[in-house]
Amino acid sequence: MDGLRKLSAKNDTIIAPATAPGIGAIAVIRVSGQDAITKCAEVFQSIKNKKNLNNVASHTAHFGNIVDGERIIDEVLVTVFKAPHSYTSENTVEISCHGSPYIQQEIIKLFLKKGVRMAEAGEFTLRAFYNGKLDLSQAEAVADLIHSTSETEHQLAIQQIRGGFSNEIKKLREEIIRFASLIELELDFSEEDVEFADRKDFIALISKTKAAIQHLIDSFSAGNVIKNGVPVAIVGKPNVGKSTLLNALLNEERAIVSSIAGTTRDTIEDEINIKGIKFRFIDTAGIRETTDEIESIGIEKTFEKIAQASIVLYLVDPSTPEDELASIRKSFSEKNNSDRRSLIFVFNKTDITKPSVNESNDVLFISAKEKTGIEKVKNKILSLVNLGQVKVGDIIVSNSRHYDALSRAQISLDTVLKSLTTKMPTDLIAIDIRTAMHELGTITGDVSTDDLLESIFRNFCIGK
Repeated sequence: MDGLRKLSAKNDTIIAPATAPGIGAIAVIRVSGQDAITKCAEVFQSIKNKKNLNNVASHTAHFGNIVDGERIIDEVLVTVFKAPHSYTSENTVEISCHGSPYIQQEIIKLFLKKGVRMAEAGEFTLRAFYNGKLDLSQAEAVADLIHSTSETEHQLAIQQIRGGFSNEIKKLREEIIRFASLIELELDFSEEDVEFADRKDFIALISKTKAAIQHLIDSFSAGNVIKNGVPVAIVGKPNVGKSTLLNALLNEERAIVSSIAGTTRDTIEDEINIKGIKFRFIDTAGIRETTDEIESIGIEKTFEKIAQASIVLYLVDPSTPEDELASIRKSFSEKNNSDRRSLIFVFNKTDITKPSVNESNDVLFISAKEKTGIEKVKNKILSLVNLGQVKVGDIIVSNSRHYDALSRAQISLDTVLKSLTTKMPTDLIAIDIRTAMHELGTITGDVSTDDLLESIFRNFCIGK
């Protein structure tokens, strides 16, 4: 494969299903490229008025048949979008056919015989990027929107597609470019020892830009929660009710429940949405000494999941004394970064035995079997999610690539600021300014490479 950049640089026509695989009432097949309308016109027969698709107006839908010679493949509704008024900014046709996989396959095969090429993953959106419909961060937000599973995740993706984040990055970059041009001008007149950029103004600008970038960097903790969910590990000794709690939280029989200790030998994960926030619950193997090799591997994974979790629900028996809780707290604090993880003790089976301690800020009473106290657990973990002062309507960084680029730009600006205050040579200042400009440019695609684009767009679905 030549690579997505070379594929999209060609002025060819591509085709792919735009709806998910499988049987459904309808399916949509998307065709885009200079010859998209012409190719579709060759195989489309209008049933009532014999329309020629080449002559119809943009953004109009037409009912008819897709035919292969005398053979009718399917009755379809064809929607025509003429360049530049389409998703890709090219001539585009969307064919709504019946949702039979066979029908979809036959329509696509017909277009392939006509010289149309199968699209690569994400190639429609890549063409929209190349044709100026979207910048790179907006294109990535399209993928986030497709994969959104919660209200907050959806709203964040919509806000980014509309360009709020992109506009902020471009504004910051333009400010740097304005002063960078003066620094570059000074280099041209270096022998004359002339300063075109006022150093006080420059220091003020860099300080202001750094503050804006730091705000975006700080928002990543909230954005990461919104996009990827909050990992919650359910841990404890064998047979304390971890799998029962997972099933109660999910309201389904997701994990096998047995009175035999050590039933769960691997981690089991699933997600639920609590008031717009996605939580990823991880049921782990019971923590105990064992000679069983497979169970030992499961216990090792338990400690790995504890290290990865933001919240740990530590299930205990009602008879567990306070000094044992204190010992676990101490061990947990020593082995884990307490700033990143919250430890909650969950006394299970309280319908059978009264707990030996009182409920408190980090101690909850439940009966997973009877499903009592489950809402209390949900409310508690929800209260531990730290979105700070950031609201979804604000500009939030949720993409780790953007976070890394912002962090690198911030380091360069730190160096610029130090260089300005210590009156370093202009050529050294210029190098760090260019680096900061470059890093911000990679976010929106003003600066991009084939490898970067390949990495981003290969994770898209074929029809997008």
